[in-house]
Formats: sequence, structure tokens, C-alpha cells
Amino acid sequence: MASAIPTRALKASLVLAFFVGGCAAAPEPPASAATAFAPYSLPGAGGAGVQALQRPARTAPLRYRVIVVPGSGCAGMGPLADRYFAGLLHAEVLVLHKPGVDPGARTAAGACPADFVQADRLSAWRDHARAALRADARLRQAQGLPTIPQLLVGISEGAELLPALAPEVPGLAGLVLSSGSGLDPREAGALQAQRLGAAADWEALGRLQAGLQPDSTLAQGRSLGYWRDLWHWPLARPLREGPWPVLQVWGANDALVPVEAFRRGAGQAQGRQAPWCARELPGADHGLQGPGGDGVQQLWAWLEQWGRAPLQGLCAPLSR
Repeated sequence: MASAIPTRALKASLVLAFFVGGCAAAPEPPASAATAFAPYSLPGAGGAGVQALQRPARTAPLRYRVIVVPGSGCAGMGPLADRYFAGLLHAEVLVLHKPGVDPGARTAAGACPADFVQADRLSAWRDHARAALRADARLRQAQGLPTIPQLLVGISEGAELLPALAPEVPGLAGLVLSSGSGLDPREAGALQAQRLGAAADWEALGRLQAGLQPDSTLAQGRSLGYWRDLWHWPLARPLREGPWPVLQVWGANDALVPVEAFRRGAGQAQGRQAPWCARELPGADHGLQGPGGDGVQQLWAWLEQWGRAPLQGLCAPLSR
């Protein structure tokens, strides 16, 4: 059994808050409501299964496909998928889930089962998602499905995987970071810890992950394996040097990722060869919800505009 490292409870919860932010909140339909999403099982790495959800375009003609990598936690996107992705009218939508996550689960982030906590780390999720996307591409080719532009959308933590997954997506037209800072997660985490007055706890966690405790050791609600991946996870440079257009959207009132992190991530991308466009939504939270309305649906509206004229570029709708 993994041992837990004692920490001051208040500070631990503040630091952990940065990592448990998942998908944007959306009004949930009743549990019995019909859904346009169907289960879609794909093979992950090492024989594991990746449970996905897939939905055809809501409105003809089909113009593009969106592949979604959700945020952290162990809740599925099934209960909110129809409303969350409602604005993607002309897009087929594929939503991946980490192994061990039931797409219909409503489990709170702090209540994930022990086996999920032990298995949850960025490198494992990357390997499973890569395998799933390869299988998806092979299946589409075998079925003779037409080649259409595809977008990779990362929500919060999910954005950290996008550069590693990009080579597995045929016809990739761009990456979309929804509440993803674009910084290496260690840097973004340090900025959040400083904002919350938990810098000492963050530094202690850094020393702990660099020590000799086994990966299974628990600290701040995660395994040391998770923290070790995060501490060395490259994101800023792969995004900056990548050949794909990037669209980045965040809320100005995000409580889980500091606005400074988003602005710094977008700033570091200046001068890259491929386009990078960024939009800060005034008053919006981590889920892009705010007094100005539902920022998720605004993001989809921009993608719909792009889908009508993709040759103008992913960033064109934000310049109008």
C-alpha cells in the first residue's frame, strides 16, 4: 500500500486546486436524457482500453472533426457532452477518456478511486491516447471515410498532451487550448502556488518528487509518479516550435490557473512560424463561464466560422 506524506491540509488543498480543474461546467441534463453521443472503444497502450464518446455532425454538411482530450479528474464527459459540445454544428466530435474513467461517471475530483490515482500520470495518458488515436486513424482508413480537417482540443490538463498527440492525427489543422496555459506545467503550478501563498508547499513537493520515495507514494492527493512526470513535462517548447496553428482561450477570472501563466505562455509563442492566436474572456472562470456568457460556446462558434473557410486559417475568426 502506498504511504501518504503528511502535509498541512489547507496548503495542500490550495496547491491541489491547480490540478483538479477539469472541464467547463455546463448545465447537466437529467440522467435519463437521450444523447447524440455513442460509446466508442479504442485500444490503449499495453492492452488497456480507452473509452471514448463519438457524435456525428449535428448539421449537414460535415466540415471538420474535433478530437477532445479532457482535463484532470475521473469524471466522464458523458453527462454534459450534448450541451457542452452543442455549438459544434458541422463537426464530428470524438472525446477520449483516460483508462479507468467511465464516460458516464460523475465522480468528484477528490473522490477518485485509489487504483485510478496510482495509474494517473501524464506519460501513461500520453501513451494510451497515442495508441487510441493510431487505432482510430487505421479504422477510419479501413472504412474508407473521407479525409477532413481535424482539430485537437485540449481542456485544461488535456492541453498538456497536444504536442505529443499531434503526429497521430491525419489532416491535423491545428491545436486548441481551452484553459491551458501553454507553459510547462511545473512553471504554471509554481505561479499558482505563489498566488495562493503556498510557494513553500510547492517547493517541498519539488524536493519530495526528486527524492527516493517510490512512485506509488502519495503526496497532495497524487502519486509521486504523477508529480515526477509533471515536474519534467515539456510543453512550452514543443508548442513554440511546432508546425501547427494554435488557438488559445482562457478566462480572466480563472481560479485554478493564474492569468499571468496564460499571458506568459502566449507571449513565449510570439515569433513562432505557425500562427498562434490568444483570447482572454473578461470575467470568465476556468470553465470559460462568466458574465459575458458561455465562453465554451463562443469558442465553438469561432471553430464553426473557421470550418466554413478553413483556408483562411484557424486564427481568422478571432481577427474579425
